[in-house]
Amino acid sequence: MPDKFREECAVMGVYGHPEAANMVYLGLYALQHRGQESSGIVSSDGKGLTSHRQMGLVADVFKEDVIKRLEGSSAIGHNRYSTTGQSHLKNAQPFVVEYSQGPIAISHNGNLVNGTLLREELERAGSIFQSTSDTEVIIHLIATSKESSLMGRIIEALAKARGAYSLLFLTLDRMIAARDPMGFRPLVLGRFQSGPSAGAYVVASETCALDLIEAVYLRDVEPGEIVVFGPDGMESLKPFPPVPHAKCIFEYIYFARPDSNLFGHNVYQVRKALGRQLARENGVPADLVTPVPDSGVPAAIGYAEDSGIPLDFGLIRNHYVGRTFIEPSQSIRNFGVKIKLNAQRAVLEGKRVVVVDDSIVRGTTSRKIIRMLRDAGAKEVHMRISSPPTVGPCYYGIDTPNRTELIAANGSVEEIRRYIEADTLAYLSRDGMYTYFDGKSQGFCDACFTGNYPVHFDDEGHTKQLHLFEALQQR
Repeated sequence: MPDKFREECAVMGVYGHPEAANMVYLGLYALQHRGQESSGIVSSDGKGLTSHRQMGLVADVFKEDVIKRLEGSSAIGHNRYSTTGQSHLKNAQPFVVEYSQGPIAISHNGNLVNGTLLREELERAGSIFQSTSDTEVIIHLIATSKESSLMGRIIEALAKARGAYSLLFLTLDRMIAARDPMGFRPLVLGRFQSGPSAGAYVVASETCALDLIEAVYLRDVEPGEIVVFGPDGMESLKPFPPVPHAKCIFEYIYFARPDSNLFGHNVYQVRKALGRQLARENGVPADLVTPVPDSGVPAAIGYAEDSGIPLDFGLIRNHYVGRTFIEPSQSIRNFGVKIKLNAQRAVLEGKRVVVVDDSIVRGTTSRKIIRMLRDAGAKEVHMRISSPPTVGPCYYGIDTPNRTELIAANGSVEEIRRYIEADTLAYLSRDGMYTYFDGKSQGFCDACFTGNYPVHFDDEGHTKQLHLFEALQQR
């Protein structure tokens, strides 16, 4: 799906491994899809924390000499795409600070919907911020806490946070993982089982990072859980009262890598099931099914399997496109899409085509793709989307446009069809989206499709008082 949604962030941590920083580097490489803006690693050798952060992709940020400098048996890392805060090195993570109990580093995936309010309160009390990221709010809450122990400070800080957070902390002798009580963003726990690193722990945003470094998946870090890794082993804490879960359904639809297991299910299998259900709900006579690569591929396979229509790749993606490019002075129609995707006339000419994608946001990319298919000779183009219409922005760590820019929030399916110039257009129903999960939508957040936000906010993005968090507010 080219440049419609932007990925949020990835976190990765290793504790008790002689090559901890190298393992984190490899894990971040596997998690590059979750953020391409900046990357960073902080390591601990028990005497101090060593940090390296830089704008750019993982392979560009970390060279052999950098990894060698990141000594120690524990390390945490981060890939960033900004959901709050500007695109500058000062916002690159992990953040490292010194406070009364020593140095601490933090990596954060998610978004605090009350981050602005907390920041204003902290600034009025005298805090000075170095970045524009809401992650720094958590650091200041820890530093200003009156609790005597680090764990007490972290618990008190997180009790004030609203919204989504999957966090990793690193101190001289401990690594700490935490996930918000509603479990918006994924966080998994693994362990090395053999060799000199046997017994070392791994925490990552997705299981694909564990696969690369040959760590064994143990379980998810549970919503509301804090896991501490230290000299005495692993300890699990659950300091917050339970609240209804709100796992992000869009992780399955687009964000996560298809080879990851997420919230207990394989992403690839879920996406194929979405495509099968899409064919059942919105079949149309056609000669071939083609995906919008890469995120539309599993759903297109499922659509083809259920419909019996052959699958072929009418669109080929250039996987070596950077984030920026120099446009020619002479206008080239659909240049931005053409540099990433190319339509195959040999596959498409004279065919009735079902083109499968995971979502439509503004509609501009879909319209350009459909024009490319027609220019390559497609006789009919039927657009099928393996999720419901996107009618609301996300406030929990996904950088989506505001409501005025979301085409489905401002027009009917027929109006969208006319805009993108498709012969027909159909979306997967909300009920169909949950077919793979036995029709059970409980425990998921689908606010981008329904407008029903599990943590509410006003127009400035500040939280309102919610009964779901009253127990936390009374701590």
